[in-house]
Amino acid sequence: MSRRFAATTRVPVDRTKVEIERALTNYGADQFIQGWEHGRAMLGFRVKDRMVRFELALPEPDSRRQQKIDQETRQRWRALLLVIKAKLEAVASDIATFEQEFLAHIVLPNNKTVGEVLIPQIGSAYKTGKMPKLLGDGSVEGQVLSKEGKP
Repeated sequence: MSRRFAATTRVPVDRTKVEIERALTNYGADQFIQGWEHGRAMLGFRVKDRMVRFELALPEPDSRRQQKIDQETRQRWRALLLVIKAKLEAVASDIATFEQEFLAHIVLPNNKTVGEVLIPQIGSAYKTGKMPKLLGDGSVEGQVLSKEGKP
């Protein structure tokens, strides 16, 4: 088994968060938000009128293994920085479109990400052999959206 990226990093989480925000700003983000709750952190931003959200699972607290927990947390944040930078560079280099790179993390009008909606449907499609509805029936809280995505 190969070693994980940044497995021994000493870079503090706060510094990594600043690096993520700087990278997003350099690539055109005009909004940025971050937060956390027990067991997960959330990072959101807007680029080209697309809202994007990443959720990062955090290790379970354990006072007996605090150094290991801190190391794992630092590693996960560094890995997220790497992923975001790679995706932004792929877009900037015309390797892929923004939507292609960030599709699973784009936030829909119902506040769910495309991944949250599609991933369960993909599994079902493989089991049943039937094509999924993909993004649902086009309604948002009882309203049907136009082709432009407006009620």
